[in-house]
Amino acid sequence: MYVTCLDLEGVLVPEIWIAFAEETGIPELKRTTRDEPDYDKLMNYRLGILKEHGLGLKEIQETIAKIDPMPGAKEFLDELRKTCQVLILSDTFEQFAGPLMAKLGYPTIFCNSLEVAENGEITGYKMRCEKSKYTTVKALQTAGLTTIASGDSHNDLGMIQASKAGFLFKSTDAIKAEYPDIPAYETYDELLAAIKKELV
Repeated sequence: MYVTCLDLEGVLVPEIWIAFAEETGIPELKRTTRDEPDYDKLMNYRLGILKEHGLGLKEIQETIAKIDPMPGAKEFLDELRKTCQVLILSDTFEQFAGPLMAKLGYPTIFCNSLEVAENGEITGYKMRCEKSKYTTVKALQTAGLTTIASGDSHNDLGMIQASKAGFLFKSTDAIKAEYPDIPAYETYDELLAAIKKELV
């Protein structure tokens, strides 16, 4: 049995932190896992900026409410789910993901959670498990499933390389150049065709 594991931000929906950076006019918040491979370092950097500007969960959720999936993302997911099980593995947070899952037709997502004070300040975060995407793919394989994986960032490489087949999708030129052995695609039609080819 096959399960396709997909990243969320940059693959199915725009990057939440980039959208929030544009909304608030704080360019430092545009930094993502494409730029910083160390997720703890990245999140602590983000939380410091939020605290400095007095911004909390409410303001981020207001931005998320305006974000729509990338054009064609829901149709791609719907078509893919006809052919195999699909699991979204994301380093985002459940407090962010809810409205986006509604717009994508409620696919299954495994993500992390934020620690939020009563006043709405984000005080920390809790990772679901260490190396969450890689660890989840290995656990699925232990359960007898064959995994296919696709993502765009440094934190997707573990699950991509550990799967029967893995693909970069809408990734950066730097990551594509660093990992020339991983097939890279730019359109949902290309990615869907590549995944379906593996389902034999």
